[in-house]
Amino acid sequence: MALKKRWEELSLRARRLIIIAATLEGVFKFAALIDLARRPADEVRGSKAKWATAIVVVNSVGALPLYYFARGRRTSSP
Repeated sequence: MALKKRWEELSLRARRLIIIAATLEGVFKFAALIDLARRPADEVRGSKAKWATAIVVVNSVGALPLYYFARGRRTSSP
């Protein structure tokens, strides 16, 4: 049986950790989407639309936006 707690029943530490994680997730997603929108399509590995959808839809605690920054972008050619 899964134990479900209400927000008020969580410890102050648990609430703070949840807020910090949610904030970081939002910041990473926002930064990734801004970069994706500004970056030319030829500098993105794969479809920009698919990246945007994945970044927005997948609840990844920041992992997918970080993956985009690490592997989803191509380096600019001089």
